[in-house]
Amino acid sequence: MESYYHWAVQKGITRRDFLKFCTMMAGMLGLEATAIPRIANALETKPRLPVIYLNLQECTCCCESLIRSSHPLFSDFILNMISLDYMETLQAAAGEQAEAARKKVMNEHYGNYVLVVEGSATLGEGGIYCTIGGVTANELLQECAAGAAAVIAYGSCATNACIQGAHPNPTQAVPIRRIVKDKPVIDVPGCPPIAEVITGTIVHYITFGTIPELTSLGRPKAFYSKRVHDGCTRRAFFDAGQFVEQFDDEGAKKGWCLYKVGCKGPVAYNACAVTEWNDGVSFPVKSGHPCMACSENNWYDSSTPFYTHLAEIPNDVIGKNPDQIGLAALGIAGAGVIVHGAVTSAVRGRSNKDGSDSEKDTR
Repeated sequence: MESYYHWAVQKGITRRDFLKFCTMMAGMLGLEATAIPRIANALETKPRLPVIYLNLQECTCCCESLIRSSHPLFSDFILNMISLDYMETLQAAAGEQAEAARKKVMNEHYGNYVLVVEGSATLGEGGIYCTIGGVTANELLQECAAGAAAVIAYGSCATNACIQGAHPNPTQAVPIRRIVKDKPVIDVPGCPPIAEVITGTIVHYITFGTIPELTSLGRPKAFYSKRVHDGCTRRAFFDAGQFVEQFDDEGAKKGWCLYKVGCKGPVAYNACAVTEWNDGVSFPVKSGHPCMACSENNWYDSSTPFYTHLAEIPNDVIGKNPDQIGLAALGIAGAGVIVHGAVTSAVRGRSNKDGSDSEKDTR
C-alpha cells in the first residue's frame, strides 16, 4: 500500500508544503521540533491508515466540520491521504455494496484499522431507535470495534450523548465508551469538533504507533487541557470588568466580555480560542456569541438556559465573582468622577480667587 507522501506527490503536493504540514502537526500536538523529522519519516514510509467511519445517532454537523477543513493539506489528509474506506454520508456505494466494502476492509486489516464514530449509541428498546443495514447501531458498533486498533469518538454525540442524551433522554443515548470497553477510546468532543483535532490525533497515531496523551476525561491533552476562557480574545475585558449586558448594547459593539449574556468559556475545555475555524479566522465568542461549553459532559442540561451566566467562576480564577468585579469597577469609576469633579472645582475656585486678587491688585 502506498505511503502518505507518495500519494501526496502524485497529487502535486510539493515537498515544501509536505514539510510545512508536518511542522504544523508538531506544533498543534505540542511536540518539540525534534518530532518533525519523525512525523515526516512516518508519513513517507508507513502505508495509509485504513479508517472506517460510522454515523450513528447524530445530526452530521461533525461530518460537515470534518470536510470543511480550510487548509488544503488538512482536508486532503482527512479525505484522501488516510484510506477512508467506509463513510455512509460521503461514499458513492450504498446498501449491500457499502456493507460489503466495510466487511472487506475489516477482514483484510483486522486489528490494524482505526474506527471513527460520529453519533451516540442508544440503549432504549434494545437499540431500535437507530438501525443501519438491518442491525442496530450498537450491534454495528460492536462488530466494527472488535477488529479496530483504536476507536475515536468524534463529536459530543459520541463522547457525551449531546442533545439526544439530555433529560429525559427518551432513546437512552449513551457515549461510545459505554459500549466499547475493550479498546482504547479517544474522545474528541465538540458540537462540532474542530476538524484539525482529528487530523492531529490520527497523525500522532501514525507517527508514534500509540494514541496521544489524554486528559483524565480521555481527550487528547494537546487540544483539551486549557479552557476557552484562557485564550479568549475578549479575556482582557473580563479581567477589566467590562461586560456585555445585552446583545445590542454599547459593550457588545465594542467587543466586551460575553460572560453576563451566557458565555460558558470559563468551564469549557477546548482549543476553539487557539485553533479557531476556517483557517484560524474566528470562533463563536470572537464572532459575538457566547460559548455554550459544548465539549463538556452533560453540556446541554448544564448550559441551558444558554443566555444566563454561570453562578460562579470555578477555580477562583480571578479571586472574585465577575458581578463583584463589575460593581467594583463601577465604584472605582464613580469615585474617579467624584474626585475629578472635586479637584476641578477646587482648581477653578482657586483660579477665580487668584483672578479676583489679581484684579484687586491691578486696581
